[in-house]
Amino acid sequence: MYVSNSISDIQSVINKHKDAGKTIGFVPTMGALHDGHLSLIKNAQMLCDIVIASIYINPTQFNNSDDLSAYPKTLAADIEKLSTHHCDLLFTPSDAVMYPEKNHLTIHFGVLEEVMEGAYRPGHFSGVGQIVTKLFNIIQPHKAFFGQKDFQQLSLIKRLVKEFCIPLEIIAIPIEREENGLAMSSRNEMLHPDERKEAKIFYDTLSYMKQKIVESPHRSFEEIKELATSYFSRSQATLEYFDLVSDTDLKTKNDNYLQADSVMCIAGHIGNVRLIDNMYLIS
Repeated sequence: MYVSNSISDIQSVINKHKDAGKTIGFVPTMGALHDGHLSLIKNAQMLCDIVIASIYINPTQFNNSDDLSAYPKTLAADIEKLSTHHCDLLFTPSDAVMYPEKNHLTIHFGVLEEVMEGAYRPGHFSGVGQIVTKLFNIIQPHKAFFGQKDFQQLSLIKRLVKEFCIPLEIIAIPIEREENGLAMSSRNEMLHPDERKEAKIFYDTLSYMKQKIVESPHRSFEEIKELATSYFSRSQATLEYFDLVSDTDLKTKNDNYLQADSVMCIAGHIGNVRLIDNMYLIS
């Protein structure tokens, strides 16, 4: 696996592959890799000739400096995992490479970034849009692969690519879960063993609510939210939000729940660790 932290160097290598007619698949990450990330690599390998991953913990998408400081950093182990799984290229830029000077431009997604995650993490999606645009411009892949766990992020990146006419295809990969249903996340490594067991409440709540909504799809959203909140409260976790939205405009649904675009989204805290999850009602 070829590893570089230089924009010009990684572009030179990528361009040689492109000149040879190879299709480029891109998997952007912030490191602390788990089986969910490796699933993205495997899917990229099936659809592309050359797979490049990036590892960069982007400071502009953190609205909490303590959260940024606590984010797990496991570069050596990550390189070993990617190499073992035959990733072709790895881009590992520094802050100085990605932000050589103060930013004067930001990206805003309007109302799409003001709901759910955006309401609790102001500025987060502006930072995501900024770094993803930078990486897309540097790598210029044919396809980019993202996990569905970060559902709202995925929706906004699709919108970004469409509205800015970025010539690449976004491929969404289903959530990888641990044995107890907990969605795989780099943040899971910050959980104590007891907290990790307790964190299954996120998946359990989504599964329970899917069953209840399918059984009785004529409840109001307020009734659905109250039922979800009550079920979640049996745990030691703290609920931030439960929402049921359309995957196209992220608007809360009040009826017609049993549609292919209906997604339940949930977020909360286990101790000091914030977790998110989601589940489509029709799957």
